[in-house]
Amino acid sequence: MAEHKDTPQSSGLSRRGFLKGVGAGTAAAGLFTGVTSPEAEAADKPVVQGPGEIPITLNIDGKTHQLTVEPRVTLLDALRNRLDMTGPKKVCDRGTCGACTVILDGEPAYSCSVLAVEAEGRKIRTIEGIGTPEKMSALQKAFVEHDAQQCGFCTPGFVTACTAFIEQHPNATREEVREGLGGNLCRCGTYHGIIDAVLDVTKGGA
Repeated sequence: MAEHKDTPQSSGLSRRGFLKGVGAGTAAAGLFTGVTSPEAEAADKPVVQGPGEIPITLNIDGKTHQLTVEPRVTLLDALRNRLDMTGPKKVCDRGTCGACTVILDGEPAYSCSVLAVEAEGRKIRTIEGIGTPEKMSALQKAFVEHDAQQCGFCTPGFVTACTAFIEQHPNATREEVREGLGGNLCRCGTYHGIIDAVLDVTKGGA
């Protein structure tokens, strides 16, 4: 039996006709799916800010501060170099020692690891807002009474971290305080005094 072969006449559609039809259909579909003008594409692109300085507003210790910083500037550098708030210390600059601790929306945070632009719109509290030498907080007084500092480099970060911890855990036990302050380091080793100071102003230490 002879093998049957389709021909353009028998199939009713040639190869060239098929390809022309596919091309026309694809072009027509493109008119309605995903094809946009250069103007529309430009409008959809996000606005890029930087690398030059940009204006930001920071809420620090209940006051509004307007400044201009490059997007790469950390909150710590903005506080110290732009606003002359030197309470948070720049020690390790790696988010390890805790000397730069601030309170962001009620949570302790390493200001060396937060960009200043990320802190915009958030409530920032620093050691300057917790107390001053003339008007110390109860915790700061307890630090003095319990000899919870020596060289002083870690002290602002510890006081800030302890303040946030006490507000969140007013009935903490000694072990809970020890664990809760694990993110801050004291090279002088005044941990016992620090823990005693925290317990002195909490219900857990009563």
